[in-house]
Amino acid sequence: MNDKLSPIKFNPTLNLEINDVKFTYRLFDALEKISQTWSQREAAKNLKISHTVLNRRIRNAEDKLGFKLVYTTGTGSELTPQAVLILEKYQEYQERLKERSIPFTCGGPISTGLIDVLSKHYGLETVISSVDDLSALKMAKKGLVDILLLDDPVHALMNDLDFTPIARDHLVLVSGCDEQPETVKELNGSKFVEIPLSAQRLAWNTLDHLRIDYKIVEVCNSPINTLKMVYEEDGLLTFLNKSYISGITTGSNLLAEDTMHIISMVLPNSNPKLEDFLEFIVGRGQKLIDKWGFERID
Repeated sequence: MNDKLSPIKFNPTLNLEINDVKFTYRLFDALEKISQTWSQREAAKNLKISHTVLNRRIRNAEDKLGFKLVYTTGTGSELTPQAVLILEKYQEYQERLKERSIPFTCGGPISTGLIDVLSKHYGLETVISSVDDLSALKMAKKGLVDILLLDDPVHALMNDLDFTPIARDHLVLVSGCDEQPETVKELNGSKFVEIPLSAQRLAWNTLDHLRIDYKIVEVCNSPINTLKMVYEEDGLLTFLNKSYISGITTGSNLLAEDTMHIISMVLPNSNPKLEDFLEFIVGRGQKLIDKWGFERID
C-alpha cells in the first residue's frame, strides 16, 4: 500500500443568506446557468440535473423569498431584476473567495520579514501583512489568516496555540552613541523607546528583575522609525531584534541570553501545501536562517 498522499484539489463553495433565509450554492449555480443559456432546460442539462429538479429549486426559493426569480418569455427564460441583483452579489463574494486561493500570511514585523525570504526560496506565492502580534491573532481568530507568525512566543502560549518554532532570535541594545554600556548597571537612569506588543517585553522584565531604574519616554510601533529616533536623540536607547539590525548597525549583546526567544509559526487550518512549506522551513530552509541574522532551531 502506498502511504504517500495523492494531490488533493480543493474548490470552496459559497452559501449566502438573503432576507434571513440561507441558500446553498446550488440555487446560485442554477441562476447563473439560466442567465447564460436563457433556458431552464439547457441550464439543467449543464448542471447535470433534471429540468424538474431545477424548476423545483427555483420555485422553492421564490416561495421563501416572496418574489419571482425567473420568468418565461417567448424565447426562453430570463432572470428578474431581483435575481440579477442576487446573482451579482453572489459572484462578487465568489470572487473574494477565489482570491483566498493565495495564502494570506499575517504576523509581527520580524517573523514576516523572515517568511518573505523563505517563501520566495520555497516558491510559495503568499500575501504578507506585517502588524503586531495581537492584531495578527485577532485576524486569525476571524478565520482570515492562513499562516500566522508571532514575534513573541508568549502570545502563542497564552492562546494555547499549536505552534512550531522556526527560528531563534535575541534582543540587542541599540543607541546612537559609539560607546556601548559594558554592564547592566550602567543602564540606570537610561531613557528608552518602546515597541508595544513585541519581544521587548523580555528586556523590560529583565531590567525590572534586576531593579534597574530606567524610563520609557517614547513609544513607536515601527522598528525602523524606532531606530531613527534613537539615532536622532542623544542618550535615547532601545532594544531591537538582532536579526533586524544585522547588516544595518551594531549593538550590545548585554541581554542576549535573557532575551533569547523563538519565532513561531501557526497553521490555523489543515492545508497540505502549507504543511509542506512548514516542513521545508524546519528542514532545508534552516540553511537560510543564519544568513538572515537568526539562529537555527535544528
